[in-house]
Amino acid sequence: MSLQAPAVLAHGIGAVQDLPVPAWLFYYGAALVLVASFVALGMLWKEPRLERARERPLPPGLQRVLLSPRLRVVLGALSVALLVLVLAAGLVGDDSPTLNLAPTFVYVVFWLGVPLLSVLLGDVWRVLDPWRAAADAVAYLTARAGGDWGPPFAYPERLGVWPAAALLIAFVALELAYRPPDDPRAVAVAALVYSWITWSGAASFGRRAWFENGDGFSAYFGLFARMAPFGERRGEVVVRAPFSALAKGGEKAGTIALVAVVLGSVAFDGLSRTNWWEDRTHTAAKATVVSINLLGLLGCIAFAASTYLAAVALARRLAGAQTDLRTAFLGSLVPIGFAYLVAHYFSLFVLQGQYILPLASDPFHYGWDLFRTKDYVPDLTILEPATIWYVQVGALVVGHVLGLVIAHDRALSLFSSVRSALRAQYAMLGLMVLYTVGGMWILSRP
Repeated sequence: MSLQAPAVLAHGIGAVQDLPVPAWLFYYGAALVLVASFVALGMLWKEPRLERARERPLPPGLQRVLLSPRLRVVLGALSVALLVLVLAAGLVGDDSPTLNLAPTFVYVVFWLGVPLLSVLLGDVWRVLDPWRAAADAVAYLTARAGGDWGPPFAYPERLGVWPAAALLIAFVALELAYRPPDDPRAVAVAALVYSWITWSGAASFGRRAWFENGDGFSAYFGLFARMAPFGERRGEVVVRAPFSALAKGGEKAGTIALVAVVLGSVAFDGLSRTNWWEDRTHTAAKATVVSINLLGLLGCIAFAASTYLAAVALARRLAGAQTDLRTAFLGSLVPIGFAYLVAHYFSLFVLQGQYILPLASDPFHYGWDLFRTKDYVPDLTILEPATIWYVQVGALVVGHVLGLVIAHDRALSLFSSVRSALRAQYAMLGLMVLYTVGGMWILSRP
């Protein structure tokens, strides 16, 4: 039996006609929750706790397992094999995005699944990254053969994570601006281009320098890994207070752009699926639609960056601070970025994610049934519109409350008095309300 899946990028963000209460009530309720959280933080949270949170190493036996070179080699080999499979499926498999493994794997399993793993378990992408694994394998084999892997260039420190932000923009442009984004051939070609850039960067600047600075996915997933209760310190896996890594500061150059891509891309995804946007693009030529979408995407990214910079400039003025605060509160935006992911893509992950079972059995649509799951029929009725909306609202409110907590903790460590810290946070509260209500408004548009 051939199973026809819905369009990969039909995100199904919910039907506003079926909202359980008027949308404006959600807006006011969310804003009131943020204000109440701000007041409670001012009354009860008098000193930085997240920044000073202790980190405890895991038991030695578990450390040996998690840091085992053999485990890294096995996981790396599997990830490289999976990359090859996805590339092959995209290049020579069925040209229908609903019958080809590549689009669903890239846009659902990879793009949505890895952030979830990162938030729960930490920086798992370091051991799951097929590009890093392949580069490590080449370096190892070169050394065994007596060769020298030394990179010809030193990575410029002033670049920070700007290359990573640029590569991330390229990926979200493929997903949100290009038409059709789920074309298997386009997905495979994009993956090949990304592979060439990544391996060229690693060869030019060294594997460690490139994957810690220039690689888009490493930087992206690494942001979410800082929310996790697990991390790495001096070669040890440690348990820490969740979100504590976000309150420590020390951001690299380009991190504002990176975070703005996270926030702006998801905002544009919601905006581009409104009737207002589609009415202005559905009759235009493909090249025109791509150009309009790209401008809209860049506009949303610029809006996210400019509103944050305006908020921290106001915070500096209100608190009378003499130091530069541009990167001081960036960590507070990371849980908001994850909340946007959940709000926009929760239904896609649950519904479209089920199709990975039949697609895994027949990745090329050649009639195979490798895992006896080809005839699996996904249940597309498990989510009610009201359920989707409640998840969206809950994710947005919780994410922004966590953002307030992190910003408040950071302010307490930056300023000498609680009063100055609270003054600085008036601007961040306004930013959180703007992002929350704005995000809910976009989600509720038909």
